[in-house]
Amino acid sequence: MFGPGFFVTLQVHLQTCNHVIHLISEDLVGTQKRQGNRITMTTIHVHSRVKSYGVLILSILLAQSAGLIGSIATRPNIDTWYRTIAKPGFTPPDWVFPVVWPTLFLLMGIAAWLVYRTPEQKSREFWGEGASYESMFLPKRPSRRTALGVYGIHLVFNVMWSFLFFGLQMPGLALAGILVLLALIIYTARLFYRIRPSAGYLMVPYILWVSYATVLNGSIWWLNM
Repeated sequence: MFGPGFFVTLQVHLQTCNHVIHLISEDLVGTQKRQGNRITMTTIHVHSRVKSYGVLILSILLAQSAGLIGSIATRPNIDTWYRTIAKPGFTPPDWVFPVVWPTLFLLMGIAAWLVYRTPEQKSREFWGEGASYESMFLPKRPSRRTALGVYGIHLVFNVMWSFLFFGLQMPGLALAGILVLLALIIYTARLFYRIRPSAGYLMVPYILWVSYATVLNGSIWWLNM
């Protein structure tokens, strides 16, 4: 009924169908893998963003905690000792301090977070495949650990000043402390700037305010000698 050519043709068609089915199955598996990879990458990206924002919140809370600890020495002495001492004419009203300091702590917390999330600079190569003229002449960027370490030390001196000035009621000793604090702030801002310029700029209002506070501290010390 069917000649030999029919069976040869049928075999060829079957082989072709098998080949097409194999290609379709491979394409489906590949599509599933690509979709799985996209889902995996999206999940990793979401987790990374959540972690990053979590670090931001912790960074801001750490900075604000310095202010809260310092207020332990400040608040009890505002309406007592601080009211009775002689102060220069450029002394700001009391309501300025609880507005300015939380704002500055917020800015420095964000600055520290920006430094934390900036990748470390790759090691410089002066020869070989990675060698370049830029690597030979551009200054090496400080590490995040160094910058954040100096930042942490400066927070300690920030808290210390409140206890020296308000707690111990020693403007002279507090003046020495705030001078060290100002130097540490400037150094921190410089390190931050070299790692992430925007982080350095966020420290500028802090430098200006503490510079003003240093002059105020010195004037109070001089007037009450």
